[in-house]
Amino acid sequence: MKFGGTSVGEADCIERVADIVESHRAAGDEVAIVVSACSGVTDQIIAVADEVMASKEQPQIEKFLSAMRERHIRLLDEVAPDHAREVAATIDDRLIRLQNILTAVHTLKELTPRSRDYIVSFGERFSAPVVCAALRQRGIASVVLDGAGAGIVTTANHGDARALPVSEEKIRARVVPLLADTVPVIMGFMGVTEQGVVTTLGRSGSDYSAAVVGAGVGADEIWIWTDVDGVMTSDPRIIRDARVLDDISYLEVMELSFFGAKVLHPRSIEPAMQKSIPIRVKNSFRPEVPGTLILRDEHQELRVVKALALIEKVALININGAQMVGRPGVAKMIFSALAEREVNVMMISQGSSEANISLIIDESHLEAAIAALTPIEKQGVVREITYDRDVAALAVVGAGMAGTPGTGGRIFSAIGRAGINMMMISQGSSEVNVSFVVRGSDGKRALQVLHDEFRLSENSDD
Repeated sequence: MKFGGTSVGEADCIERVADIVESHRAAGDEVAIVVSACSGVTDQIIAVADEVMASKEQPQIEKFLSAMRERHIRLLDEVAPDHAREVAATIDDRLIRLQNILTAVHTLKELTPRSRDYIVSFGERFSAPVVCAALRQRGIASVVLDGAGAGIVTTANHGDARALPVSEEKIRARVVPLLADTVPVIMGFMGVTEQGVVTTLGRSGSDYSAAVVGAGVGADEIWIWTDVDGVMTSDPRIIRDARVLDDISYLEVMELSFFGAKVLHPRSIEPAMQKSIPIRVKNSFRPEVPGTLILRDEHQELRVVKALALIEKVALININGAQMVGRPGVAKMIFSALAEREVNVMMISQGSSEANISLIIDESHLEAAIAALTPIEKQGVVREITYDRDVAALAVVGAGMAGTPGTGGRIFSAIGRAGINMMMISQGSSEVNVSFVVRGSDGKRALQVLHDEFRLSENSDD
């Protein structure tokens, strides 16, 4: 079970976590839990690290650490008064270590990816002992493990590390023996290299940690506890009648995640996929709600289209030129240049004439992308590079689209009837996802049009 930042952000939230764990232990389940930092803490730590790095004057490190201590000690006093003194000493020791490295960053004016990973891992170093103490307050035997202690061994890609295959053996050796009579509380978001250097696992790193641990212990299921009722047909902030899906396949939820659905990161699915372990997404604030079950194969709900995703704040780049036609290596040149600038390409579309390649990237990467592509334009490999910031990308996802004639026609007809112009279209060979780009001002309306067209708010099959 993984509990996110909002699930451990306040004392009543932590009490609910303890309720959930206690009920499952009482039912005879063996439970390991992975916890995130308390809500907002990691962002605060990152902001302070950046401020310390940039500040010419002595930064207010003590003020930040005092607020951090006050929050976690308050939680500790409320959820585990019998263990508060002991665990407070652990938190104080970690606060001193954090203060020391922040001071060193300020003095040296150097914040390397390696030191940043170590610094941002402290959010989980503060939250995990509090959650563990709350379980012990209930009489549940519990122990805290950091990423290294749990056996999560990663690549050295600081800020975006991946678990190595050796993790499975180490997790089995370190976590499984505890499960019979103890609940391990594992710090999410972090691991270590084979040399013992702390790494972090990137966006939704705690979800990924849970999937890696679940695969390592051979879990029956991996449960992701969050603050929503499950995976929804679309963003409920935009589509008011969006519905929670009973089930969805690994492939479908990966497609949604690639397109910004924030329930799970695609990487979080991979370890579970390899072992065919179901993932259940549930709401820790409403544990009675069944949530969404993520499985290898789609079943039960046989809709052609299952869910929609919208990404705003993206940019469209068009690369044109007859010189590209029949010229080997042009695509490699373009994507290598973008990769060197760490520009992530979300969507690609190329005309059959080979004279045009269109790309969708995060808007924040646009300047870096244009800087990367300009030398290629100057070399005469392409004639023209244009871009448009005012766009939004939509993904229409459903395993039922594969082999079902007419789905594309329904999508394009519905958008056309609404008077919305498509600027770019992309479809993968799996036929699970049809993606397209519209003007930014049309994005939310297009989402509602398609949600209505495929009747996604209704429980009955389409």
